Amino acid sequence: MKTNYEIRYAAHPQDAKSYDTKRIRKDFLIENVFTDNEVNMVYSMYDRMVVGGAKPVGEVLKLEAIDPLKAPFFLTRREMGIYNVGGPGIVKAGDSVYELNFKEALYLGSGDREVTFESKDASKPAKFYFNSLTAHRNYPDKKITKADAIVAEMGSLDGSNHRNINKMIVNQVLPTCQLQMGMTELAVGSVWNTMPAHVHSRRMEAYFYFEVPEEHAVCHFMGEVDETRHVWMKNDQAVLSPEWSIHSAAATHNYTFIWGMGGENLDYGDQDFSLITDLK
Repeated sequence: MKTNYEIRYAAHPQDAKSYDTKRIRKDFLIENVFTDNEVNMVYSMYDRMVVGGAKPVGEVLKLEAIDPLKAPFFLTRREMGIYNVGGPGIVKAGDSVYELNFKEALYLGSGDREVTFESKDASKPAKFYFNSLTAHRNYPDKKITKADAIVAEMGSLDGSNHRNINKMIVNQVLPTCQLQMGMTELAVGSVWNTMPAHVHSRRMEAYFYFEVPEEHAVCHFMGEVDETRHVWMKNDQAVLSPEWSIHSAAATHNYTFIWGMGGENLDYGDQDFSLITDLK
């Protein structure tokens, strides 16, 4: 196995206005989330969130404490949310073993222990997408399925944004320090997410898009309300969203995405909305 990581530094909104396409993609887009038998991570200076993925194909992959953490274990001072977006898999955390099927999630609280990822069938490998944030105390590990989620049905087919928001790793379902994660599934015929757009300066966010057919793409929108930018994305890619930025998208096909937040509060509804007609 191999662990890869890179550090992404935070950008001032005044500076980001001048970024060209190449710079926007370099600073915000995470193109390679999954690589066979590797663990890929981005250590972001936005609330020190780590965004990553592990794809075990016939090997057991270990969650290593990368150098920026300066810790004996990855979870020594961190909590983590994991989603399986591939075939059936297994996550071991210390002496505990969790089986995760497609679209099932796992919360791991802070504490010194080894974490490993493996697939039940190498021909149908699991793909573990994860977000991790710093944690001031330990909360119990817990597996979460869609049956455990708080589901909000929103939008309409007429508005091209009929979707189910599955709030899974949120404080109404289980206690966390600052991590909040969920999964939004768009209905057939719908392409817009998080519209009307909003910002929440109390929290940064990361979006991971999947179930995007190979011949299709997602156009993710970011930036300030009156100074937006876009990032074209493919299946199984993630993007960082600063606290000053909107985070919305439209695609050429319906899709599913996982959102993860970290920052000052745990209030999902703490959002500063903008009018669609105010976007520029």
